[in-house]
Amino acid sequence: MSAREDSANLGAAQNLRNNGLIRQRCWHLICPIDYQRDAKGERDCFVGGNMAKRLFTSVVALLMWAAVAGAAPAGGADKKDFQLLMDVAKSVERYTQFTIFDDVSASVNDGIVTLTGKVTMPYKRGDIAKRVASVDGVRSVRDQITVLPVSQFDDELRYGIARSIYGNSNFWNYAAMPNPPIHIVVEHGRVTLTGVVGSEVDRMLARSLASQFGAFSVTNALKTDAEVRDALEKSE
Repeated sequence: MSAREDSANLGAAQNLRNNGLIRQRCWHLICPIDYQRDAKGERDCFVGGNMAKRLFTSVVALLMWAAVAGAAPAGGADKKDFQLLMDVAKSVERYTQFTIFDDVSASVNDGIVTLTGKVTMPYKRGDIAKRVASVDGVRSVRDQITVLPVSQFDDELRYGIARSIYGNSNFWNYAAMPNPPIHIVVEHGRVTLTGVVGSEVDRMLARSLASQFGAFSVTNALKTDAEVRDALEKSE
């Protein structure tokens, strides 16, 4: 290994430690590298960096995937719900306790928000529901988020897979983002990869890296940036 490669490898490892991927907020959006804080001290994303520009699609990204992949909004009410979904995503993205080991999606129907997904701690479920309920225009919240069970084996899988993926040179740019876009959801030894990657090559590589730790199964639910863009364009 050259001195330059060794330096890059050390830099990536240090970045993983500095970013604190285990603690860091991660919402289902493709968040750019740079960020600023709003008047309330919460992080607000803005475009910055080549990788961010390549991945950036909209503030709702995979949060909207289930809602828009089936059919595009046709009437005024649907468009209103679509805008409300964007506002919900903005609110939840700023929740400070989200990590790459959590996964949440939402859909909106006539102002009623349905939350689904899995989180690692019970308090996250309540916090997210409260944040969503406070969004202007939300009539009610159906909280269907489930809490993942406590398991040492699951934790070992989470941390091992996270290090393997984000420590790989192909994913150093992903690890540098405030919200690393690949989520690792583990339940009873079964792994599901969710989120967004820039290419089919990255999608397949992430699955390969996740399959080396003795998990009972690995489901690759990652979407490419192009797939998310297409879904969002159809929803407009």
